[in-house]
Amino acid sequence: MAPKEGDSKGKEEKESVKINKWDSSAVKNSLDDAVKEVLTKKFNYVENFGLMDGRLAICTIAVGVATFALLWDYFYPFPQSRPILIFSVATYFFMMAILTLYTTYKEKGIFAVCTQKEGQKKGTVWIASSAMEKYDDKYELLLIIKDPKSGAVKSIESRKSCANFITVDGVICQDLVEAEVTRLHNSLLNERKEK
Repeated sequence: MAPKEGDSKGKEEKESVKINKWDSSAVKNSLDDAVKEVLTKKFNYVENFGLMDGRLAICTIAVGVATFALLWDYFYPFPQSRPILIFSVATYFFMMAILTLYTTYKEKGIFAVCTQKEGQKKGTVWIASSAMEKYDDKYELLLIIKDPKSGAVKSIESRKSCANFITVDGVICQDLVEAEVTRLHNSLLNERKEK
């Protein structure tokens, strides 16, 4: 059965997402997604959600404490619930401070942690992080490789204008992103072989 015209058009629309190229946050997030897609689909690495799970655990504790305070205040109105409310508010703000420290010092702009599940480099961890200033066009991509056996860590960085990856219409050029990520990826692998 031959594919219909609408089917191929739908695939093209799905692959090319149009973004507001003047919104640096949207540009960064879209480029991050494109890099993650290269790591997981082209190289077939399995994404590890441990960092995100840590953030979700901190948020869950904070929301759980706030929910507990809300329920406690419902069953024991204000004068009786005062100590619980004070404790809950203090705990909530403490957890938000922990979340800020976690995202600043632990995550450090990391948007993808992937593990190589096949081949002779099985178990190797690939970490991708990025940065892009609010009014700057430079997209900084840092690719890190960790060898679980030796504990060796290697990294390589790319700092290019986002115009290298986005059309005038605001469409991400996945093939250009893939070429850059592949270049960084292969450079890290070659560096490992030389040493």
